[in-house]
Order: sequence, then C-alpha cells, then structure tokens
Amino acid sequence: MTDKQLILFYLINGFGGLCVLGSYAHGLITNPSIRGELWGAIPDSLRIYYTIFMFLAAGGYFFFTGYILIHVSTESVKMFGRYGFWVINMLYAGIIIPSAIWIYLTFAMIENPNPLLWITIRLVLFTVGFSSVALLASFFTSNFDRSSWLYFASIISLIFFCIQTMLLDALIWPYYY
Repeated sequence: MTDKQLILFYLINGFGGLCVLGSYAHGLITNPSIRGELWGAIPDSLRIYYTIFMFLAAGGYFFFTGYILIHVSTESVKMFGRYGFWVINMLYAGIIIPSAIWIYLTFAMIENPNPLLWITIRLVLFTVGFSSVALLASFFTSNFDRSSWLYFASIISLIFFCIQTMLLDALIWPYYY
C-alpha cells in the first residue's frame, strides 16, 4: 500500500527544499547590486546572531526531520493528541513554501516599496515562524517516542529553528527594515 502522506512529506522536503535553496541562490546571483539591502538597517552587532542561528537552524532541520522520518509513523501518529500525519505536512509546507518566495518578495520591496508588498512579506515571515513554533509544540503534545536521543536533539534543534524563524526573521528583521 502506498503511503501518500509520506510521499507528500518527501515531496515537500525534497522539491520544496530545492525551491528554497534555488530561490536564495537565484535571488542573490541575479541581484548582486542590492543583495546587501536584504539586511535592512539591522546593526552589525545583531548580524552575528543571524549568522549563528542561521547555521544552527539549517543544521537542526536535519535532526527534527530525521526524527520524523525514523520515529514517527504516518499511520499511528496523533499530532496534538488527535490529528494525523497530515498536520506535519501542513506545518512543513507552512515553513517551506513561504521560505521559497521570501527573497523574491524582499527584492521586489527593495526595488519598488509599497504597503501591500510589505504586508505580504510580514505574512510570509509570520507563517514560517508560526509553523515552526507549532512544530515545536507538536513535539511536546503528540504521541512521539521520547526515548531516543534524536527526540531531544530535535527539541534543541527546533528551539534554534524557532529563534531564527520567529524571533529573528518575523519579529526583529521587520523592525529594522
């Protein structure tokens, strides 16, 4: 029997992940004269935190995604005590899809600022941040196997991921932009 939820999880992460990486590479390569403006007015003293947590969040992604692939059954998981694996797919889509369009929206904002575009960027960042926080919450409220070291590594990784996506990206970055 084909596990459609697992196939969808692989598609979201595989194809979606390539779209995120590709959008960043394409955006940075095709906009060399304005790419420095992606920082907005974030002070140099804060940029080091972005660099550190960007690497921790990206590396951590492999821990919590690996945990889900190894330890979470698509058939018996109870997300938040009652929902199926589809919730994991929704949360990952809420992280991946907006992440793939953020850089294009931001370059458009740099070149032609307008309020609707700014609201869209804020919604994109909050969607990623809220999805990340919800994924972290799901690790505490779902019937996940907590006996593995990978579970605890996933929690720590998700905390780093949430600091990056919710605190640094969705809250602090717009303040300085």
